[in-house]
Amino acid sequence: MSVLKSAAAAPLLIALVWGGSSIARAPDAPRLGLPIACIPGQTCEIQNYVDRDPSPAARDYLCRSRTYERHTGLDIRLPDMAAQRRGVAVLAAADGRVLRLRDGEPDQSVHERGGQAVQGQECGNGVVIAHAGGLSTQYCHLAKGSLSVAPGQQVTAGTPIGKVGLSGNTEYPHLHFTVRQGDQVVDPFAPEPGRDGRCGSGGDLWTPQARAALAYKDRAVLNAGFTSGATSMTAIEAGDLPRAGPNAAALVVYVRAIGLKAGDRQILELRGPSGQVLAAARPEPTPRDQAQRMLFVGKPRPATGWPSGRYSATYKVMQGESVVLERGLALTL
Repeated sequence: MSVLKSAAAAPLLIALVWGGSSIARAPDAPRLGLPIACIPGQTCEIQNYVDRDPSPAARDYLCRSRTYERHTGLDIRLPDMAAQRRGVAVLAAADGRVLRLRDGEPDQSVHERGGQAVQGQECGNGVVIAHAGGLSTQYCHLAKGSLSVAPGQQVTAGTPIGKVGLSGNTEYPHLHFTVRQGDQVVDPFAPEPGRDGRCGSGGDLWTPQARAALAYKDRAVLNAGFTSGATSMTAIEAGDLPRAGPNAAALVVYVRAIGLKAGDRQILELRGPSGQVLAAARPEPTPRDQAQRMLFVGKPRPATGWPSGRYSATYKVMQGESVVLERGLALTL
């Protein structure tokens, strides 16, 4: 297989800062569609954006913190490994020709394989597609054996080219999507600074449908549900938590949120059928921006069993006196 340039390790070849170098979109360059067959906000979420700041202070296209140092693409994350095992297609973002690809890398977290094992292959299994106007797109961390295209093949926008995996330098199942103009990394949300110099004011490369689907969120709930006992980040990531039922030894509600900011205060409450609070958690404010954070709270089964009815839970994130993220869920026993 041809060697695929790693999205994670590729150097930033353009000054990705407002007021710095810019790349004008070629007149014949295509608009980009959603490169993955999921619904952001329902079956997937954006974990990271392109780092536009060449200094150690990583910043995304809105000059916020949903990125990390020298990150060259858009990370669209699946909620857990159960979703990955069910299979989520990766799609060609526009018409083009397959330039090169790599397959055969195992679907295994870099925490298990070790960083040395993925050196030079940080992208894992992936595909590069050339488009009109000198534009190219790169798709990383695909599942081993899932690639369905070949070098030189012509593809149209929306063509399945593989499935989301866990290959290369990654800790969780996601698509790392990089756009380049020639050999320079381009931020598809803002390929060039706006004339007034404001963050996010320079247009984008997306189709209107993709742009709406990929609307920016400061924070998001990646997982939320009920289970029958204490849980962990590992169990949530695996996606195989036992379901809570009428005979469960405990009733536990859990939430995993991404993009939390320093000073955020989380509140998680579990209520019974009559509306009474059965359990609540109010941890200390987050000390710094965090890529992800898990919270759960629950109650052991009463000696008389669980009363039948509707149980509900509410998760809130407060910044100061404002609610900045909220999710409600319910379970009938």
